[in-house]
Amino acid sequence: MRFAGITAARRRSVPRPAAPGEVLAEARGLRVRLGGRTVLDGVSVRARAGEVLALVGPNGAGKSTLLAALAGDLTASAGEVRIDGRPLADWSPGDLALRRAVLPQSAALSFPFPVEEVVRMGRAPWAGTPGEDEDDAVVAAAMAATEVAPFAARPYAALSGGERARVALARVLAQRTPVLLLDEPTAALDLRHQELVLRLCRERAGAGDAVVVVLHDLGLAAAYADRAAVLHAGVVAAEGAPAEVFGQELLSRVYRQPVEVFPHPETGIPLVLPKREPVRSHGGAKKRAGAQEISHAQGCEPGAKQVDHAPRSAA
Repeated sequence: MRFAGITAARRRSVPRPAAPGEVLAEARGLRVRLGGRTVLDGVSVRARAGEVLALVGPNGAGKSTLLAALAGDLTASAGEVRIDGRPLADWSPGDLALRRAVLPQSAALSFPFPVEEVVRMGRAPWAGTPGEDEDDAVVAAAMAATEVAPFAARPYAALSGGERARVALARVLAQRTPVLLLDEPTAALDLRHQELVLRLCRERAGAGDAVVVVLHDLGLAAAYADRAAVLHAGVVAAEGAPAEVFGQELLSRVYRQPVEVFPHPETGIPLVLPKREPVRSHGGAKKRAGAQEISHAQGCEPGAKQVDHAPRSAA
């Protein structure tokens, strides 16, 4: 059985280099129903080599469902998904694993694997192929890029939520596929590591990969994505460069929250902030109350000028 498995692995077709702008993952008219509700209704998107595509929108808009459909983890009731120009059904599981890597929102492990072994799981599709010779170097590079190398020997279960998220991303990077599908990779991360993850997305796109990332932070999407698809109620409300689609009226309507959009003073990248009512500070009231208490204690009316009644010394 082991020999047969290795033979099958050697027959896998290793992904070919893609031309810049080539469509590597595509959804065509996807319709998905879950729990009796239509979650996606005729959605079409394309992920191109050399680009970061951000999927944004409010909770329940269909972002994660679309990502799962692109990955082949969810079957659409209508429409089609194509990876590297071919329908999903045409790829064997092994060949598909060489072409797209998936980072889900959360991942649970039942056994106390050390961090390095979790990252090494990303190399499983390459077993028995010429790429297997690169396993050690690729795993080390992925761990260094995500800053998890210092705790390589620690059990995965002993890590914080943010550390686990980075280990999971390292596993995806170690898989070395031309399509990366990342579902909220920054959700559990601090400011530094949010920026780190999006820089890695840009690096992978710069190397020729197609990166699709679900984000809630519109600022990150505007700063790092080449294109953004704004999902709303199961459809794509707008798609294009963030500077083109992140309009005040559209975002206010989609998120049901008034927002302001203005360019960064140095980079010109759109900044999206919720409109808020002015919040009055209670500090002034507290100071006035304190002054009144002192005045009453000294027998003075609030605001009255204090008089020094101490006897003067003789001249």
